Amino acid sequence: MRLQPVLALLLFAVSAPAQTRPHAVVNAPLAQRPYMGWSSWSFLRGKPTEEKVKAQVDALFAAKLPELGYRYINLDSGWSDGFDDHGIPKPNLQSFPSGMDGFGAYLHSRGLSFGLYLTPGIDPKLYDANPIIAGTSSHIRDITDADQPGSTHKGSYKIDFTKPAARTYINSIVQQFARWKVDFVKLDFVGPGGGNLPADNREEVRQWHAAIVRSGRPVWLELSNYLSIDQAALWRTNANGWRIENDVECYACGRSNDPAIKGNLTEWSRVVDRFADVPPWIPYAKSGGWNDLDSLELGNATKDGITPAERQSMFVLWAISCAPLYLGSDLTHMDPDDLTLISNRDLIAIDQAGIPATPMDIQSLRDRTRQAWVALNPDGSAILSIFNLRAEAAPIKFNWDEIDALRGTHFAQHPPVLKDLITKAEIPTTPEGINLSLDSHASRVFRLTVPR
Repeated sequence: MRLQPVLALLLFAVSAPAQTRPHAVVNAPLAQRPYMGWSSWSFLRGKPTEEKVKAQVDALFAAKLPELGYRYINLDSGWSDGFDDHGIPKPNLQSFPSGMDGFGAYLHSRGLSFGLYLTPGIDPKLYDANPIIAGTSSHIRDITDADQPGSTHKGSYKIDFTKPAARTYINSIVQQFARWKVDFVKLDFVGPGGGNLPADNREEVRQWHAAIVRSGRPVWLELSNYLSIDQAALWRTNANGWRIENDVECYACGRSNDPAIKGNLTEWSRVVDRFADVPPWIPYAKSGGWNDLDSLELGNATKDGITPAERQSMFVLWAISCAPLYLGSDLTHMDPDDLTLISNRDLIAIDQAGIPATPMDIQSLRDRTRQAWVALNPDGSAILSIFNLRAEAAPIKFNWDEIDALRGTHFAQHPPVLKDLITKAEIPTTPEGINLSLDSHASRVFRLTVPR
């Protein structure tokens, strides 16, 4: 008789997920996998408009990218126009006549997520206006330490969180964003880290996280840019993503008069830095928070600013690192070959599986100009990615027993079948290992499966 209640409970537990699936999805933990989408900064810089972004959304759907997971539409710098009577950022209604609530509703109606950009600290213009913080008798100056930088970008003052109204001020911004139904916030120029000034925004990040939790709305908090790895545990506790390097965009290309590079989105020198940046951050990439390598400058062929081989290497590195996959290109001029790359379901699946690859310390590759990265999957398969970072073609050669010694696999005893995840071709099993030649800045990525 005592078994009957237990059996009933077990039957209920088995059936409950199916009955409550919609509710469970809504309340699922945020950032279980890296986000995917499009950001306005690379292409539109600080001048996004409702009309221009809607054109990008239409192009996103024309390319059938949302069905692959590209669903976040993030407005970077330029969406706001000063502050309201309580110091809360307000939208530029000339650029976004629907307002943020209306624009967010449009994105949600199309099944997309809505992101906004903000910087920490107090803007000098806000400091001069000195409005009353909503729900308090305190003014903005009462919570401001004008002697310290408010961000790693020059031109802001630090918020003094020893003053009770400071927390209320952050709450008021988050509450407004919740009313607009914002799904994502990029907090830029956060320190300690890169930028122009040695700012310390650790407490502000904590307060943003706490305010988001209090709001009851699941909002992805992304930190930028070039965060200090010394504070990685704090970033992970309070945010869902953090940039690990400076901007990937080629700003000199925008200023150039050379038609060959003018307007290019990026350049190889900015991409290749990430190969050295990623490894120390790998332990922090897991469900709940991810290492952000910056936007993917892919989609516009030659105006990407990198060669086809470099584009593939960029996408492969982002995917095997389980980094957010968000495009910075002009989607209305999508290149078919670039589209094929960013639509590669196998590479997207690697990214979304959330198992970051790690580079192998193989004797023959120790100059780091040629690299091999491996991720081991729960099903016994592995992902092997190889890169040639040299300016000329180069061989990449190593034995299976070298992987076995570094990863605890048994490929020397049971040579794996290799499937090329770009060409989809299957490479016959060989007992020797890897012996390939790669062109300049080229890559290959394989799924390794041991025959049964």
